Amino acid sequence: MATGSSTTSPRTTAAEIRTYKGQDRALRADRLGTAGLLLSVLAASAPLMVVAGVMPTTFGVMGIVGQPLLFVILGVVLALFSIGYAEMSRHVHNAGAFYAYIARGLGPTAGAGASLVALVAYSAMQVGVYGILGFEISGLCATYLELQVAWWIPALVAVAATGALGWLKIDLNAKVIGVLILIECALVVVFDAAALGKPAAEGLSLHAFNPATLSGPGLGTALCFCIAAFVGFEQSPVYAEETSKPHIVVSRVMFLAVGFVALFFALSAWALTVATGPSQVVKSAADAGPGLLFQLTEDRLGAAFTDVLHVLFVTGMFAAMLSFHNVVARYAFAMGREGLLPATFGRTNPGTGAPGTGSLLQTGVSALVVLGFAVTDDNPVGDPTAPVLHLFTWMGSVGALGITLLMAAASFAVIAFFVRRGTASAQVWRLVAAGAAGLALLGIAVYTVKDFAVLVGADKGSALSWALPGIIGAAVVGGLLYGVLLRSRRPEVHARIGLGNEAFRLDQAAEVTPQA
Repeated sequence: MATGSSTTSPRTTAAEIRTYKGQDRALRADRLGTAGLLLSVLAASAPLMVVAGVMPTTFGVMGIVGQPLLFVILGVVLALFSIGYAEMSRHVHNAGAFYAYIARGLGPTAGAGASLVALVAYSAMQVGVYGILGFEISGLCATYLELQVAWWIPALVAVAATGALGWLKIDLNAKVIGVLILIECALVVVFDAAALGKPAAEGLSLHAFNPATLSGPGLGTALCFCIAAFVGFEQSPVYAEETSKPHIVVSRVMFLAVGFVALFFALSAWALTVATGPSQVVKSAADAGPGLLFQLTEDRLGAAFTDVLHVLFVTGMFAAMLSFHNVVARYAFAMGREGLLPATFGRTNPGTGAPGTGSLLQTGVSALVVLGFAVTDDNPVGDPTAPVLHLFTWMGSVGALGITLLMAAASFAVIAFFVRRGTASAQVWRLVAAGAAGLALLGIAVYTVKDFAVLVGADKGSALSWALPGIIGAAVVGGLLYGVLLRSRRPEVHARIGLGNEAFRLDQAAEVTPQA
């Protein structure tokens, strides 16, 4: 009879995981409820930044009048995606949501590829926002303080502030984000009401919802821009380990976020067409650029409201940066916990439970990229246009492409996961929805790559048209090769990919060594 053996309970508590070998290996549970999680993921959508920046660009550069209809269509596609994705979230709780789901459905090697794509894509989305934030703060200093400030100075201050908040408790982060996002949304709604109450000569025209408006060479580019506006809702599973009831809260928040974003942006895009007139919205947006919203609010709501809107434009961008920062830090944590990154990334801060090393990584990368663009900027003071056209547009486009591909892969992974479990027949309608969404998202990704030169404002044949999407391509190839290498050299690490806290239980079970 064996003596001196230890046994493991079938259910290991989060406290036991955190204190395993003296390491903090688990994120703190019960930190977020429905409201906190919803506000955290909506912040990444940056409502005011989309209305002031993305929408005028889609109207003016791509010439797509039917942008409101585009948000409705994409809302339907992403709702279909969410059906399978939400069901998957009930079975897999992992801070590395995308790559964990892909690993559990398509295999650990595919999961390794997805992990690197997720890290690159979300980092690009966050870093890109620093450009437009620096541009806006620089403009505010020039307008109200008569002070010329290089765009990269406020951008670097924002990097430091975001990094500091990334070390704090996620529930405190959610409160900061929540206040900012609620005020931001309220001001946009006020503009929508004012625009509809004082329409242009064409009145309350519904022309922007006519399917005929979705035509022209800029459609593929517009799809990418608009799908980037939704980015955030899919982050809900990233926080599953930190919610009170992940099997309920995560899926609920996901559907609430998709529905809210689709309706909110469709209404706001329509309000812009009503305020300018559908026949004039393309010209007005091309002439005014990101200033279109502020011109319209000053005409209808006065200079004081517009000044407040400028300030909230900055705070909204900061909330978006913090949201992306938190996501990147948690992906790095999940990868460190499973051996895809050094083990130090897989530990949390003892005091706050935040993934501190992942936060430091993202802060360092952001600072280096901002400094890189600052060094190459020919005119950093007075006319900081380059960071908007380059840092924001380039990085945002790269990130949107990567996340679109991840969503497509996750859709197919959901199907494979339930087929492997032998429960496909019970989930058939969810799997059909996932398949339809996956094909649609794959089509959007193809359109995006095809029109990437338009997307980043490059000349036809420019190296940027292949070099920038090539960043995501390199991440896919590099991640897959890394997965293959792990399978041959470190099979135990390869087998852990996507397991999250379940890997801890395997570690603990492996240490059970009966003695005679």
